[in-house]
Amino acid sequence: ELGVSLFPFGTKEYIDLVDGIRVHVLNATAKSKVKGLIFTFVYGMEAGEKDTDYEFVKRIVRIVEMQKGKVFFVKLSAAEKELHKRIQHPSRKKFGKVRHVKSFRSIRAKKDLDGIIPVAKHLIIDNTKLSARQVAREIKKYYKI
Repeated sequence: ELGVSLFPFGTKEYIDLVDGIRVHVLNATAKSKVKGLIFTFVYGMEAGEKDTDYEFVKRIVRIVEMQKGKVFFVKLSAAEKELHKRIQHPSRKKFGKVRHVKSFRSIRAKKDLDGIIPVAKHLIIDNTKLSARQVAREIKKYYKI
């Protein structure tokens, strides 16, 4: 919310601010020994560009692991038609999220959103027909948490 209230979504200024906030929150959380934190992140790589998303992920992992924490990776995906439906849901407005299919298609044209973060262990869940509770159960079962 803060990012889009100050800068247009996706601009360098927006990304720098949002990433800085994420790093600060994760750092503080890791140091405080909070039992758990769910962190969402749209991972994607632009063709011909340096994989800055992966660099960001490695930075986050270092922060958490320096405090003896663990990072569990989960990739959530859904059918394109379902994504379009979700993108247009009114609840996204208050969080400053992409809300128009045209904007989503523009992002998808620039970035490979179907890739996975190149880490050793991760879980991939197609949540097209799953509730948030069902997804949470699958994650807990897979990671034994």
